[in-house]
Amino acid sequence: MRLEIDRLVRVAKTDEERSWLINRAVPRVPTTRMKALSQLLEEIGYAGGIYFATSTALELHDYQYNGPDPDLALSKFRDREEAAVAVVGLIKELVNRIENLKPRIKWNDELENALNELRKAIKWPPGIAVANSLIKPHVE
Repeated sequence: MRLEIDRLVRVAKTDEERSWLINRAVPRVPTTRMKALSQLLEEIGYAGGIYFATSTALELHDYQYNGPDPDLALSKFRDREEAAVAVVGLIKELVNRIENLKPRIKWNDELENALNELRKAIKWPPGIAVANSLIKPHVE
């Protein structure tokens, strides 16, 4: 969002929306507005799919707090395996988006190491068993 603030402000429909983008959305993206903000990013030219990746991330956020839900009322995942598949898919999307951003930001060894850790995460055979350890719900 910070990299695209100038373009985002240009597509904002009102002065109030422009002010909100600059003063609130970019410094701290609220989860309640993430879908709308991802739609704005697609509107200014980001590759399609950012909206769907955002939706998946928010569903995983709900899963983190509510845990698995066979009835799909509080969470969009019935069990840990379904959530793990979503985690792996989201990590793959994240790696692709980071690769596209690398030329536009100040890149360093710390960032490269973090990216390499993400790359390792998507190569786990068969993927699900290890990913399951990442998605322990926060339920008591």
